[in-house]
Amino acid sequence: MAQSSMSRDQRLILTIAVLASFVSFLDGTVVTVALPAIMDELGGGLTTQQWVVDAYLITLGSLILVAGSVSDVYGRILVLRIGLVGFGLTSIAVAAAPSPEFLIVARALQGIAGALLVPSSLALITANFRDEAQARAIGVWTAFTTAAMVAGPLIGGLFVDFASWRYAFLINVLPIAVTLWLLVRLGQHDERRAGGRIDWLGATLCTVGLGGMVFALIEQPNLGWSSPLIWMPLAIGVASFAGFLVRQRFAAQPMMPLSLFRVRNFWSGNLATLFVYGALSLNGFVLGVYLQQGAGLPATLAGLATLPTTVLMILFSARVGALSGRFGPRLFMTVGPLVMAAGALLLLTVSTEFSYWWQVLPSVLVFGAGLTLTVTPLTSAILGAIDPARSGIASAVNNAVSRVAGLLVIAMLGAIVGGQLDLDGFHRAAIVTAALMAAGGIVSWIWIRKPEEEPGSAASLDAEAGADQ
Repeated sequence: MAQSSMSRDQRLILTIAVLASFVSFLDGTVVTVALPAIMDELGGGLTTQQWVVDAYLITLGSLILVAGSVSDVYGRILVLRIGLVGFGLTSIAVAAAPSPEFLIVARALQGIAGALLVPSSLALITANFRDEAQARAIGVWTAFTTAAMVAGPLIGGLFVDFASWRYAFLINVLPIAVTLWLLVRLGQHDERRAGGRIDWLGATLCTVGLGGMVFALIEQPNLGWSSPLIWMPLAIGVASFAGFLVRQRFAAQPMMPLSLFRVRNFWSGNLATLFVYGALSLNGFVLGVYLQQGAGLPATLAGLATLPTTVLMILFSARVGALSGRFGPRLFMTVGPLVMAAGALLLLTVSTEFSYWWQVLPSVLVFGAGLTLTVTPLTSAILGAIDPARSGIASAVNNAVSRVAGLLVIAMLGAIVGGQLDLDGFHRAAIVTAALMAAGGIVSWIWIRKPEEEPGSAASLDAEAGADQ
């Protein structure tokens, strides 16, 4: 995992960052292939399946911003420890869920703990690596965390077929224990921002805003737009999120400083993230469920379907990260999503006479190649554009955007697939996935630049300082 040129502390930091984020990313997708088994045992239809996924994403996406601020104010290592312990306990609660309602609540609590993990782990990398070394480290981090997202369905499938879906949520315990032990070995002191405060009002407005909007989108197919249980939460959600943005404009210490969005690579990279990760969530959810309920594959084979993407990510992400650090992220962030769009369109060949080898595997291979080209340059472009002192909140914003993108497309799943995930709905989801990916590639081509070419970026300021000396 680590490079020979790294110091001992850098190797430990990279390992800790990978393991801490791995469990969060893994749990975001391991549930996908387990949804049919959960429904069979606990009951519930498509709406319950959506809520099992989105309960986690709502709390994760809405609190990841405040978690970034917390990590900067109170220390990344402290926040990481709290997140690891909380994630372990809530994973046990999920595994023990006796009802759909209990499971949804436990998943929401798990999302709160998960929100503490990703910003702190990425901030550790950006604070301890610079330039091409940072790009390589982010490449390794991206390879393993994205592999966790893709491998989640396989792991879930194995447990569903050979044991129980419940065990899929207990696999976090071992990596969490190892990460806590490595934190003790690291022995590094926390860096805290002097005089920092948490914007709790902003956090509340953000959480209520996202929760209200997503609740309305998920329940609208059941209740209709005219129902007060739909339009009232939607109105409250929109108003709260608007209030959140106003709060960030005028707060003395905002949890999402709007000044970050003056940096071109930051705002355009996050816009690309919105499209790309929305498409990733849609593709992962639909493929995992349809291969079981539509094509009739057992859960293990449904999970194995995306294994080639995992292999490509592990083999080549660090190399792509190094190339992106040398040549700039723009080309990779343009070509990668367009390749993934082509891979998604290949799923239109899926028919009632199902064949994994001729209808799904070509899509998975093309999609995996595009994903490998995209994710590391995307993360590096965004974090490399921001001063390391603000890396916690910068990584939190990017991860919030990716998780919010996922929860929004899953919330709109009923509208995307036409209310039922049959073959026609599967094809509609593939077309929407391709459109979102293409939008991400176009955004990257128009606005992303090599860091030193971007006025006001951290890289350009460093270069100017060096030229003056």
